[in-house]
Amino acid sequence: MKGPKLSRRLILGGAGAAITLPVFETFLGDAAYADDAFPARLVCYYVPNGMHMAAWTPAQTASGFQLSPILDPLAPVRDQILVLGGLSNEPARPDGPGDHAGGTSGFLTAAHANKSETDIRLGISMDQVIANAIGDATRIRSMQIGIDGGGNNGGCDSGYSCAYTRNISWASETQPLSKTTDPGVVFNQIFEGADPTATIEEQERRKLYKTSVLDYVREQTQALEQKLGYLDRAKLDEFNTGIFELEQRLGKAGLVCGATEEPSDTGDVQEKVRIMSDLMVLALQCDATRIITFMLANAGSNRSYPFLGASGGHHNYSHHQGDPANHAALQAIDTWEVEQLSYLLQRMNEVPEGSGTLLQHSQVFFSSEIEDGDAHRHRNLPVILAGACHGAYQTGRHIDYEPNKSVNGPPIANLFLSMMAAMGVNRSSFGDNSSGLLAQLG
Repeated sequence: MKGPKLSRRLILGGAGAAITLPVFETFLGDAAYADDAFPARLVCYYVPNGMHMAAWTPAQTASGFQLSPILDPLAPVRDQILVLGGLSNEPARPDGPGDHAGGTSGFLTAAHANKSETDIRLGISMDQVIANAIGDATRIRSMQIGIDGGGNNGGCDSGYSCAYTRNISWASETQPLSKTTDPGVVFNQIFEGADPTATIEEQERRKLYKTSVLDYVREQTQALEQKLGYLDRAKLDEFNTGIFELEQRLGKAGLVCGATEEPSDTGDVQEKVRIMSDLMVLALQCDATRIITFMLANAGSNRSYPFLGASGGHHNYSHHQGDPANHAALQAIDTWEVEQLSYLLQRMNEVPEGSGTLLQHSQVFFSSEIEDGDAHRHRNLPVILAGACHGAYQTGRHIDYEPNKSVNGPPIANLFLSMMAAMGVNRSSFGDNSSGLLAQLG
């Protein structure tokens, strides 16, 4: 921290811990309020079993649309979302049965999966195309996070490998990137491993005594505070408070801060999803990574939600057969899923960056592998795109790309081309059926 200027990305290193700090306006000078002083980020958010579309789809289009019952939790960030209807993912249609595997494998690849439990062939995912271009700018090229674990071996859906149902991020057509499901491990990915002076003994000692990472950088933090302006001191205090509170919650959940072969689970999906959301915000805020994929559950999940009054399995409810009771359960589950998205977006929108926020400098893609769980359709997918990503999108609108419902709308691969372009990665094609950038976004 010597010299007239400090690096935009500051790393405080201590014995067994390292913290990459947020961008401070004090050291940006005249660029403090320029959009390009802050990087673009990407979050891809997957939920299983489609949506109850009757309660999902807004009745109006353009900027005057009213939020539907399922989308109502997004009211605090309504002006920062795009609801995109009518997009299709035809390559995700399976060969015979297996819509969950086909849809999930195509979720970010827009590619057709080879139906096999052993001969895995698919395609690179959109997030990894971006990671190949910009991943070296951060300590972690990309993060794959989820709630439910499970390996890639064996079959999970009508002859399709479990690799297709448990991963949405693919480094190549044969290499799925497995997700981390233990919040303690995710925490350590963000805040450990960058200090070259830390010994194994020092790292293990902190884990044994569960010492806060903040204790190891306290003197450096105090020295840094003297160099910061008032607003940046408040930002540093808020950042440190967030780390401390997360550590307390991880301890409360009974998680050990260290990698384990069998990731532990709190048993409380509500708490775990919120912890993972907070971790994602911190990872982006401190620029540990700029690319995150998140799976709220694996494909075809049959988790029950008794806290929502839905004691049956989600997948069973999704095969609703028009039963109003199943519709009610689905609407409750789907609304809860959107509540979790809204929590993440609100947290991102609370992080100031110059004249904007972390959310405004990011793009968050939210969808499912199919449209309706009973019909298993791969058209008119439920899609939300949140964040303007440095002005790439005109948010606060509902766009229907399939207004007459007689033909499939544009391929979702076109959206992925546009999302890649918003991150500075320009390609002429992607997946199996792209035809150009998606219209009407800007």
